[in-house]
Amino acid sequence: MNEKNKGAAQKKGRLQSMLQSFGLPRLIIAGFLLLLFVMAPMVGADLPTQISNTINRFSWNAVLVLAMVPMVHSGCGLNFGLPLGIISGLLGATLSIELGFTGAFSFFMAILLATPFALVLGTFYGWLLNRIKGGEMMIATYVGFSAVAFMCMMWLLLPYSSPNMVWGLAGKGLRTTISLEGYYDQALAGFLRIQAGNLSIPVGTLLFFGLLAFLMWAFLHTKTGTAMTAVGSNPVFARAAGINVDKIRMLSVIMSTWIAAVGILVYEQGFGFIQLYMAPFNMALPAVSAILIGGASVNKASIANVIIGTFLFQGIVTMTPTVMNNMIHMDMSEVIRIIVSNGMILYALTRKTEGTR
Repeated sequence: MNEKNKGAAQKKGRLQSMLQSFGLPRLIIAGFLLLLFVMAPMVGADLPTQISNTINRFSWNAVLVLAMVPMVHSGCGLNFGLPLGIISGLLGATLSIELGFTGAFSFFMAILLATPFALVLGTFYGWLLNRIKGGEMMIATYVGFSAVAFMCMMWLLLPYSSPNMVWGLAGKGLRTTISLEGYYDQALAGFLRIQAGNLSIPVGTLLFFGLLAFLMWAFLHTKTGTAMTAVGSNPVFARAAGINVDKIRMLSVIMSTWIAAVGILVYEQGFGFIQLYMAPFNMALPAVSAILIGGASVNKASIANVIIGTFLFQGIVTMTPTVMNNMIHMDMSEVIRIIVSNGMILYALTRKTEGTR
């Protein structure tokens, strides 16, 4: 009997440890998301369609959330300057179309063309963050906002001439929204796609994210990756161990900026459009919130935090308006989406010091 009690106590202890490591807030959010999936068929929503929408939104946004990981590990905090990477990706995307690349090849050319911009902007951004240690997240926010505002002028002034992108009457200046039909629309999502009735799974996009996530995990286990984690955990100790702290921090910022550039291209190929001008203005907030909801803190993040957080955040944002609309029989999806997404962002930012231990 004592052995039975001892075994039961050990199982209970393991269960409590698992629940504690997962975190009560994430457990509550996961439970609410599960409830929404259960309620969807009851209120007349098509469950396979809602599952497809959630998986698709996860695949669009996961790479942008992954961009947070290097800067968190190096102690640079959450990357509120994500719009710098997004702008790099947008420059690569528009140049790819301008130069006449088509089909799926234009997606990989967009990545190639975005890379120099990401390296230059990432280097400048890293230099700036090294100058203001301790206030990275505040400065990063204004850097991102300023860059978006500056590019609003540049999208009108840069000498683009492709008829698929410029305003028709003026013949210059890029449109607010550019269709990717004939270019890299569904370049990843259409690869190995699983289609079963209304259930659609973009296997290609998920595999691409999985590849980037694996490469990030592998990098963090290299000598340089370990040094990056050491800098984020204790920069004084890292400096005493002979690590060039400023160089490692700059590397993390450049990596984050480049991954964000790739992330916006992945988002666009799933969405089907390029959106310019003020579109990138608030894109950092959902990515920051997702990784925090996933269990990361301002100085610790993992690939699991990225996956869990992105799925929970995008699942709630996708499912809540649909279920609520079907319950109240009114089209308030946009209002509900704004309330839910901003509410989750506010919740995540108030818990930025928490993390899985």
